[in-house]
Amino acid sequence: MTITLLLGGIAVVRGASVGWEAEGLLRQEVGRSLGETAKGLAERLDADMRARTARAAILGSLEALQDPRSAQRLVDEILTRDPSTAWVGVTDAQGTVVAASGGILVGQSVAQRPVFQRAQDGMFVGDVHDAVLLAKLLPNPSGEPMKFVDVSVPLKGPTGKTVGVLAFHYSWSWARDVVGALLDMVRNRTGTEVLVMAVNGTALLGPDGTMGKPLVFDGLEAVRARGDGWEVARWPDGREYLLGFSRGAAGQDVSDLGWTVIVRQPVEHAFAPAQEMRLHILLSGFVFAGIFGALGWLAAGWIARPLRLIATEAERMRAGEPGAAIPEITRGAKEIGTLSRALRELVTSLTASKAALARMEDIAYQDRLTALPNRRFFEQYLDVALSRARAEMGHVAALYIDLDGFKPVNDRLGHDAGDEVLRQVGVRLASSLRGDDVVARIGGDEFAAILVSSGCSGLANLDEVTARIIAAVNEVVVVQGQPVRVGCSIGVALWPLDGPDLSSVLKHADEALYEAKRRGKNQAVSYASMAASPLPESD
Repeated sequence: MTITLLLGGIAVVRGASVGWEAEGLLRQEVGRSLGETAKGLAERLDADMRARTARAAILGSLEALQDPRSAQRLVDEILTRDPSTAWVGVTDAQGTVVAASGGILVGQSVAQRPVFQRAQDGMFVGDVHDAVLLAKLLPNPSGEPMKFVDVSVPLKGPTGKTVGVLAFHYSWSWARDVVGALLDMVRNRTGTEVLVMAVNGTALLGPDGTMGKPLVFDGLEAVRARGDGWEVARWPDGREYLLGFSRGAAGQDVSDLGWTVIVRQPVEHAFAPAQEMRLHILLSGFVFAGIFGALGWLAAGWIARPLRLIATEAERMRAGEPGAAIPEITRGAKEIGTLSRALRELVTSLTASKAALARMEDIAYQDRLTALPNRRFFEQYLDVALSRARAEMGHVAALYIDLDGFKPVNDRLGHDAGDEVLRQVGVRLASSLRGDDVVARIGGDEFAAILVSSGCSGLANLDEVTARIIAAVNEVVVVQGQPVRVGCSIGVALWPLDGPDLSSVLKHADEALYEAKRRGKNQAVSYASMAASPLPESD
């Protein structure tokens, strides 16, 4: 009975302490990871909005928009090239629409609408709102309420006087597409949801039943005050969630929007690994306690002395004394020797379980600087990508991407500036690929991407993809008020054309990357092109 109670007590203490430690580690790690994910989503939304306002400003400077016929051709072309544009139109100085996509609202006055009035003094960016004039005029296959984000700029005549307005209504559905694409990085987290909260506290994006309604939960004021971080909060549904949040719209043109991105996960899902481990420890401890307690009771008279030795050492272990260990009994009854060895194995198992829980702290699949997947995620994803390609009889493209001219940025402006360049490059790489492609930061200024195609021709546009990546990375980055420009070299290899497995394909992609550096940098080189036309060896 004494042995049973002793072992049961050890199992309870070890199980409870290990479980609490694991919950603490998971709370910190998952909370930080959700916060970084929210920040990445907020930066992506902000980057998209800044790109739209910049495009509107450039288009607003075109003199062709002041001619109704030319303006009509231009707005039709804009609608064709940007699916997220629900409506774009040009007005005259009095607010009458003179050209519009699809001819919608041409001849009608929008003089009383904010998109016209607020653009008289400069660029106007309007928050998410319901459709008013266009609700019944635009196609709406989903049947859901249509919501727009407005951007408008004044059209200036030769004298600088406002002669009209160029107005865009962007469909808010593009935000859902952005969120859906970046959430692939956290799809392994059960129950993870994303909400976008407006400045007034209403939900602009979220689970069913939340859109358009005020978001009220414990910790709301802390979220608004801190801007970026993570919290544990209780929501009106009675459940506790781990929240990662980030307030975006730090840029000049979109600073009035102030959207807050919230990524939440139920606490019971976030802490499930720790709870399962604690239960496993408790159950295994009680099983062993019952077995060896019965053996101890049957042989109590004969094995009293060695059992007292075992009990003494167990008590020392429970007290945390250094050097304490269950002794291995080699003399006397065979059962005593078995008991001592089993107890040593039990303690070893419990210790290994604690070590395994400690390693859970290191299992984070996201690069904290760029919010992209990290090397560990990338390496684990390779098997998934290969299985998918085999199932779909497709191909896998492996891209190694290394920045050109990055070291001088660090040397001249410092590591903080270098970190900002890496963050922006990460956003551009993610924006340049499809939603189901994976791009990861694998260390320093090195990135890697995996693209999976279906069928025989899914990667026919790979040259376009690499050209798009190079063009995106080459765009100017403003850091500390200074324009900075970096480039990138890309090595490309294909499975199964360039290797029987992804390990050899990645090796060949790395070789192609070095060849791209050798050929002058800021270009993409495929492994197949190296084999077809190798450069002569230098003397």
